[in-house]
Amino acid sequence: MEPTPKTLSLPWKTRFLLWAFSTVINAARRRDGTVNRRLLKLLEFRAPPTAEPVNGVKTYDVEIDPNRELWFRVFVPTQQEIEDLAVIVFFHGGGFVFLAPNAKVYDAMCRWIAREVPAFVVSVNYRLAPEHRYPVQHNDCFDVLKFLDDEENRSKSLPENANISRCFLAGDSAGGNIAHYVAQRACEFKFKQLKVIGVVAIQPFFGGEERTNSEKELEGSPVLSLEQTDWYWNALLPQVEGYNRDHPIINVSGPQAVDISKMEFPATIVVVGGFDLLRDWQKRYYEWLKKSGKEAYLVEYPNMWHGFYGLQKLPESEQLISEVKDFIHKKVVNYDTV
Repeated sequence: MEPTPKTLSLPWKTRFLLWAFSTVINAARRRDGTVNRRLLKLLEFRAPPTAEPVNGVKTYDVEIDPNRELWFRVFVPTQQEIEDLAVIVFFHGGGFVFLAPNAKVYDAMCRWIAREVPAFVVSVNYRLAPEHRYPVQHNDCFDVLKFLDDEENRSKSLPENANISRCFLAGDSAGGNIAHYVAQRACEFKFKQLKVIGVVAIQPFFGGEERTNSEKELEGSPVLSLEQTDWYWNALLPQVEGYNRDHPIINVSGPQAVDISKMEFPATIVVVGGFDLLRDWQKRYYEWLKKSGKEAYLVEYPNMWHGFYGLQKLPESEQLISEVKDFIHKKVVNYDTV
């Protein structure tokens, strides 16, 4: 693996895009811990579902519970006819506070994954903090698995060739955090047909009371700062005494970690960026999985920042999709031969 460069080298256009994104997010975050949703509505770009294929993928939305705005977008690859296709349940990032499956960046990303793997992608719209605090987000996302496990629901919401016994959980940033915990709960739940056989954790959002070397050294790196991460955790956690950043939902491998050593926790690929200040937490997660006796893979991109994959033209973004594709194909083949 290449060593991490000492400084992040970016074209000015990329720097401007990252600056603009951070400016919008910071403008919407209020000092009192609330979010200016009206401002976000003016600045967020949304993508409607497309009944006709766009870039080889068509999409449609499925409502689960209108009372809690729980729904998902299904991405259906149309360029290949395959009898059995894996299902990837995807959880978007945004610090548990921002974005949605119909945000243009996630619509494009899930469309890309669905086409390249190929697989059906189910991108989940979960309730956001701080209006809804932990464990609402994680419960919403787990409820999607239970919904898909019901044969009647599945027949109405997924194509016939969707194979939920080949289910993968994937997510980036906060979505990577959610993917871990949904996988953990899936280990303890008796599904009828659904089987989680892999987890794709792309720069998962973890933390702790300690300030790691990467948090100290990379403060001021693009997209994410310590001030922002602390704000997100405060927005997520219930405002009661005794909660801090060593809570197991944040410090997954810390002093209060759940013991997964005796669970059939699925194989996991962990994606890390060299200029992501969460890098050390993500590596600890990978090492903790290995120490717990689980199958885990670490993929590092030394010159990349938090959320780099939002720019699809980057060679590293293309390589990431290729890594995800290889991981999923490997696990499907291994599962089918057992």
